[in-house]
Amino acid sequence: MTTGELFLQQLINGLNLGAMYSLLALGFTLVYGIMELINFSHFNVFMVGAFIALGVLRLMGLDGQIVILTGLPLVVVILVAFVVTMFSTGMIGVGIERLLLRPLRAVTGPAAMILTIGVSYILFNIILIGVGGDTRNFANPLPSVSWHFGEATLRLRDVLIWGITIVLMLGLTYFVQFTKLGKGMRATAQDPEAARMMGVEVDNVVGLSFFIGSALAGASGLIFGLYYNYAKVDMGFSAGLRAFTAAVLGGIGNVPGAMLGGVLIGLIEAGSSQLIGQAWADVIIFSILVIVLVFRPAGLLGRQAPNKS
Repeated sequence: MTTGELFLQQLINGLNLGAMYSLLALGFTLVYGIMELINFSHFNVFMVGAFIALGVLRLMGLDGQIVILTGLPLVVVILVAFVVTMFSTGMIGVGIERLLLRPLRAVTGPAAMILTIGVSYILFNIILIGVGGDTRNFANPLPSVSWHFGEATLRLRDVLIWGITIVLMLGLTYFVQFTKLGKGMRATAQDPEAARMMGVEVDNVVGLSFFIGSALAGASGLIFGLYYNYAKVDMGFSAGLRAFTAAVLGGIGNVPGAMLGGVLIGLIEAGSSQLIGQAWADVIIFSILVIVLVFRPAGLLGRQAPNKS
């Protein structure tokens, strides 16, 4: 493989990783932007989403690339899997916020963040007890179509993953920028008390941010399963840390920053894994997290948050 072909292949691989990390990072950034809370349960909401998607595909009788029970077109089955997975994980996020975090909203200090760590381990152990620690294989529904550029390969699944991710990101951007609820989210992020006085239902906005962020985590879990064809109970930790790094790199609380950070972390991981090995790729990625936190805590596109006290 020539240098150009190697670069192209790593670019393709990096964009695939970046698509997943961006969707996952958006969940961190939405919640932090409104509540200034790092939601560590987000790691395993992603993992739960992958298993929900796996269950939906199996219930609909997906075997390889053939739907053997429902007889529905493959595109309909995948669309149903996305809708069910995103709604289910979105409701998990709403439940976490409404039942567990809302009572702690007036409590200062790290109590809420520590609670999300506990919730993350609860989700982990529920799946561990329910399905076990073994790797579960996804069906392989996407057609094995590919295009070759020398020895570099672009597969149909790559293009579909990019397309789905772009649609979800554009949809989120439109929602936040141009809808009434989206404007309420931005107002709450800037000043919750002022937003409340202007008639914004802050409690509903916070719940909505958890729903959207968790739904995107579910979509990322499904994309992971379709791309790698497996789900495993410990998959959330590694992907979640990278997505968190992406959110910090782009500017946590900043939606375009989360997208940019996800793509950059994906490209860095793909390139460094190929050139110097996966272990060193992890060193580079988490060194970036440390460097950004020390020298530019607001991230690439973020700005210093105003004091809301």
